[in-house]
Amino acid sequence: MLIEINYKKSFINNNPTNLILFTDEKFSTTNLKKHVSNSEYSYILDILKSKNPQKKILSFEISSKRKLFLISFKKNLSSSDAENLGAEFHEILKNTNLNECNLNSNSISSSLKNFIGHFLHGLKLKSYLFEKYKTKKNKKKIKIIVTGSNIPNNKDQIKFKSIEDGTFYTRDLVSEPGNVLHPDEYAKRLNSLKKYGLKINIYDEKKLKKLGMNTLLGVGQGSIRGSYLVTMEWKGLKNNSNPLAFVGKGVCFDTGGISLKPAKFMEDMTYDMAGSAVVVGLMKSLALRKAKVNAVGVVGLVENMPGGNAQRPGDIVKSYSGKTVEILNTDAEGRLVLADALTYTEKKFRPKFIIDLATLTGAIIVSLGSEYAGLFSNNDKLSKQLIEAGENVEEKVWRMPLNKNFDKLIDSKNADMQNINYVGGAGSTTAAQFLQRFIIHKTPWAHLDIAGMAFSKYGGALNSGGATGYGVRLLNKLIEDHYE
Repeated sequence: MLIEINYKKSFINNNPTNLILFTDEKFSTTNLKKHVSNSEYSYILDILKSKNPQKKILSFEISSKRKLFLISFKKNLSSSDAENLGAEFHEILKNTNLNECNLNSNSISSSLKNFIGHFLHGLKLKSYLFEKYKTKKNKKKIKIIVTGSNIPNNKDQIKFKSIEDGTFYTRDLVSEPGNVLHPDEYAKRLNSLKKYGLKINIYDEKKLKKLGMNTLLGVGQGSIRGSYLVTMEWKGLKNNSNPLAFVGKGVCFDTGGISLKPAKFMEDMTYDMAGSAVVVGLMKSLALRKAKVNAVGVVGLVENMPGGNAQRPGDIVKSYSGKTVEILNTDAEGRLVLADALTYTEKKFRPKFIIDLATLTGAIIVSLGSEYAGLFSNNDKLSKQLIEAGENVEEKVWRMPLNKNFDKLIDSKNADMQNINYVGGAGSTTAAQFLQRFIIHKTPWAHLDIAGMAFSKYGGALNSGGATGYGVRLLNKLIEDHYE
């Protein structure tokens, strides 16, 4: 269902259109009288007296042409509460045959700054559908005309819309099938982001070979598609201060390579590029809202296929950092892509911090399910900021351990390290421990394992199932609160 939102300052009382009003959790009617006619007010009052409302949202058929929604909210409301309320309202709206509603912001009495903005943000995020390949599309459209004095200002309207656009772009990328969004096509799409003011550099296989990015190239060498490293730079500050850096794993399809995955559920491996999609969505969002920050996004784009030229278990490759890696399992490929991307990002951009995102391990799903992303970091301050930002937008992270004692599990007899822990156990931690070895200059770094968060079969509070866009709002909040 498409939601169109228009803002207008004035509200015409007794306008015959469908009406959305707000009240407290006890459904007090004191503030409603000035927003409806006397007969409508009496009708609402009678119904409320005859029923003891148990739901947060009530609807009234005022006439055959007019419907009224009464939305209650608790006193100490958080921004996430308001967004979840908006998402709940979406689920009610989509089951109606309405075309237009008027939301009267003057009916609101809330201590939460930008209540309307957060409410509509949740409604919009919940409305996302990916129907690009359906012949029969959902053409339902509802226009919401927002009036009154409590509407978001222009700056906040741009901020909310930019985050929605960035999140939707991430969801679009993750939802694309592997035969469409292969690395060649992905690189082309990223190049088109120049129109938003991003500086895009695309490194193809020839350039990557020259740079010595052999761990990244090794993953993609079995595919007929190319392998790429793409950098996206946003300069929102006039100075040349060191940027914030975000790195994403972009395995467009992951068969496991020679270490082939089981056939069951392999179709889900189209979303193994979700980490890169979050970085892309974030960079688009920063550009759209003209964020006052310098930032860079770096993504490694590959396809992991079992071809005649594919990487073999037992191969030894030299990374961009100069460190050598013994490949014991070709399905532990994401860390190989990130290894070169991390070292290159640190050396090239000398960032204030590096945050990488990846659907890296199934082990993190065993640990945290689909409620938290795994957070691994060498920096307490950055970890604390991420945890707080995650709580604020309900894209939660849980810090997991890193310790030098785990290093022995990835030390190799034949190279500097091996790409899996063959002893077993601590799969997510040893993967993060592996990545940490490629942060050469001790730059503050955090790794987010989003394997359980990037895709949801059953849907969540602010998404209806499928690609979630997890991470875009989290990182936007981190930047907004601490770095702008």
